[in-house]
Amino acid sequence: MINSQFVPLTPAGKDRWQIAVASANPAKIDAVRQCFHTNFPELTITVSGIALSSGVADQPVSNDETLLGAENRLKALKQQTSADFYVAIEAGLDGDMTFAWMLIEHKGILGKARSASLMLPPAVLQALAQGQELGDVMDQLFGTQNIKQAGGAIGVLTQNRLSRSGVYQQALTLALIPFLNPQWF
Repeated sequence: MINSQFVPLTPAGKDRWQIAVASANPAKIDAVRQCFHTNFPELTITVSGIALSSGVADQPVSNDETLLGAENRLKALKQQTSADFYVAIEAGLDGDMTFAWMLIEHKGILGKARSASLMLPPAVLQALAQGQELGDVMDQLFGTQNIKQAGGAIGVLTQNRLSRSGVYQQALTLALIPFLNPQWF
């Protein structure tokens, strides 16, 4: 029988963690900060972001391309800086929906999760088919400014009932599962 007793990730004598994020986008950095503060309230968490290329199209158009973008960002991040945790987030399209991959690495262990998906209106999909990026399309069609660094398409389409940062925070918590339950991983 496997011991299923909860054994949380312990900071191994550290009361401060450095979290590096492969993005300079405030919405992504805030989601990471909130996720770690919520899941590890006893620790002092410092989150910093670095703008890095995904190595894929500005608007990934498949699950696989989006995951590859997150993987590329994570790899580049680990080469650029030193941290306790490395986080990469890549948003993309999957058919008529948008979503994001979350990757979190700590001491060579990888946690990953895919965010909730949301349907995009036909007018948005038509503009995306012309090669535009989702944030730019949302700004043009909905009269917003730099929405990708604020509530995102999620905020606009849910009439601010949800935000990009909030949805990402949930998915980031799911990506922490291997670290919250190390006995299973």
